Amino acid sequence: MPNKIKRGDTVLVVSGKDRGARGNVIAVDLKKQRVFVEGVNMVKRHMGRRRGVMQTGIVEGEASIHISNVVLVDSDTGEVGRVRWRELEDGTRVRTVKGSRNG
Repeated sequence: MPNKIKRGDTVLVVSGKDRGARGNVIAVDLKKQRVFVEGVNMVKRHMGRRRGVMQTGIVEGEASIHISNVVLVDSDTGEVGRVRWRELEDGTRVRTVKGSRNG
């Protein structure tokens, strides 16, 4: 199964406490099927003093959300929907949003 969401994509959160939020994907964990989205699902962690840790105390950062809770936003049209793979005339495959003007 090809990866439908990649790092750097703009996604819309469709369920959960941050429903309706848009953000860029920071990282994707394919084994756990989870994504980290910039500014979404913020949590606070208590970090102790350790070697290599830059910041101690209460640190705020993004937590992962399941990949099924986000949908891709088309970079050209801004439309939201499921991912579709389309083959161009020159044989290359591109990801588009199903039902958009480009897809």
